[in-house]
This record gives sequence, C-alpha cells and structure tokens, in this order.
Amino acid sequence: MGDPSPALPRKGRGAISNISSRYDREKRSAVDDGWSRDEDDLPPLRTTVSVDASRSAIVRNQSPDIPFDRSVNPYRGCEHGCIYCFARPTHAYLGLSPGLDFESKLLAKPDAPKLLAEELRRPGYRVEPLALGTNTDPYQPIEREYRITRGLLEVLRDFAHPVMITTKSALVTRDIDILAPMAAKGLAHVALSLTTLDPAVARTMEPRAPRPDRRLDAMRALAAAGIPVAVMTAPIIPALNDWEIERLLEAAAAHGASGAGYVLLRLPLEIKNLFQEWLAAHFPGRAKHILNLIREMRGGKLNQAEFGRRFAGQGPYAAMIRQRFRAACARLGLNKRNDWRLDCAQFKPPPLPGDQLALF
Repeated sequence: MGDPSPALPRKGRGAISNISSRYDREKRSAVDDGWSRDEDDLPPLRTTVSVDASRSAIVRNQSPDIPFDRSVNPYRGCEHGCIYCFARPTHAYLGLSPGLDFESKLLAKPDAPKLLAEELRRPGYRVEPLALGTNTDPYQPIEREYRITRGLLEVLRDFAHPVMITTKSALVTRDIDILAPMAAKGLAHVALSLTTLDPAVARTMEPRAPRPDRRLDAMRALAAAGIPVAVMTAPIIPALNDWEIERLLEAAAAHGASGAGYVLLRLPLEIKNLFQEWLAAHFPGRAKHILNLIREMRGGKLNQAEFGRRFAGQGPYAAMIRQRFRAACARLGLNKRNDWRLDCAQFKPPPLPGDQLALF
C-alpha cells in the first residue's frame, strides 16, 4: 500500500476530497501509488440534482445566537462550494460526503412553495420573521432554472409575511420586483456575504459564488430599490482575510449597505478536516499559523459549540477583531438605521379559490 497522499484540488470546486462522514463505517483516504498527477488530469466533476421529497417547508430552531426561530431552505447542498460552509456536515444525513458530494450532488425542493403556503394557513400558525439562506444559499446557480426561491417569495408576498434573506449571489437582484414592494411595507431585508475583495482568494475559497465586485453591485441595486441591505463579513479567518475587515465594511457602505455583521470561522465535525486539506493545498505556508490562531480563539480547539461563543470566539485575538469591527461600523455609520425590524402585524392568508368573501 502506498504512502498517504494529499488529494489534488479540482477546478471550480472548493473541497479537496470526498472525505468520509462521521456515519461511514469505512474511512477513505488518498494514497500515493507512484504515478505523478496534476490538477488537469482529474476528470470534470459534474453537478447532479435530485428531488427532495420533504413533507414540510419550515425548519425551527431555538438558538439564542441567531435572530430568528424559523427558516426555509429550498435546496440541500450548495454548488458555490465554499470550503468553510457550516452546512456541509448535513450531507452526512443523506449518506453523502460533506466534501465534494456537498457541492456536486444537490437536492432541490420543488414543492417547498406549496408546502410553505399550507403551513402558513394552519390555524395555530404564529407569525415571526422567516429566514431564507440559513443553511445553503437560496440563490445558488441552480436557482436560475428551478426558481424555488422565487416561488417562496411569491408565497410570502401574498401572505404579507416578513422575510430576511442571506446570500452571496447577485441573482437576488432578479427578485427586486417582489422584494422592493415588500421592503416598502417593512416586510423584507437582505444580507449579502462578502468575505474578501481579492478575486483570486474568492475563487479559491468560494469557487462558484459570484465575484466580490458583483456582490457589491447587487448591494447597490438592492439599496437603490429601497431594500435594506446588510453585509455579512463571514467568516473571518485569522491570517487569511481578517486584515480586510475595514476594507470590506468600507466597500459595502459605499455600495449602500446600512447594516453589518460578522462570524469567526467555525470548524465543526467534518469541516475541520476539509478545511485543513484545503489549507494544505492552497496556503501551505500559512496553514499552521492559521490553525494555531483558530485554536487560540476557540479555547484550544478548532471548534467551539457553546451558545454565545461559537460565532464570536474568545481570547485576545477574538477581542481585537470584535473591537476593529465595532470601530469600523461606528466610523461608517453602519447598524444605526432602525428599518431592520420587520412588521409581523400585516400577516394575512389570502383567500383560496372558491372561498366566500367577507361582507365587512
């Protein structure tokens, strides 16, 4: 048997390998068989899409770290291929790898708009803002064809239900015709993720996501349409993109963002090994330093799952990032507007065909 050998990166993909999941009985590893290889020798890895037959649309959570208790995810897996994506481990529930499978074997939920409408009509439903994009990106490339996210927005518009969207795709501007009237009623806002202004780093870290300049253009278009826009500088990766915090916030503010947030890099479950593979392939000279800084901010580990700490970290380095972020936001006037509170009082299920109209 050959010696252990790191897998090679594939063009247009984030993960280096199809790492075994925590549920696999057998563990896979690459070995050196004596034959030299390079990236161009690897066959193209095509994206496949299957239908997810979920019977419900709304997912609930009780996390005190996030400002919503319900969300809808139109897709499982994400073709953007962001190496740091915290949703990668969810592919293990499907018997798939959180590595390359996560970004190439996708599942779509074409019935999600219909299911959402049914759930919103239930007598016991109590309205609170609903989030899109909390697990995988609702505007990933296959949304151009499947249009599930647009279908969900049409339902939310018809019910006057408040929605918050998180994405890193400029495709969100396609739905300005729905989002702008909702925003005018206090029913919608959008957060765009911006991790770097360096196109080369973005292409490596988020290979199939739109370029940083296209995301900034999307911010400008949304803001011009009257839709409140925030920038999410997430994740902050020490010794890789943390030096860009002020530049990212300045660029976003110049393009119409009025809010901002950040999350320190998290490496739960399989992401820990996937990220280390990625560092070894793309940033071998900085890998050890980056990992040591992560451990410094995570209590000596590569992940910290406790509520209250998992997003912000701990220790002097995490405190420095927090101070820099807050100072930049204060200087740029970010997070001062009061139009981020969404209105839940307008919610009203529309009449179904054949329903008797009220006389008064």
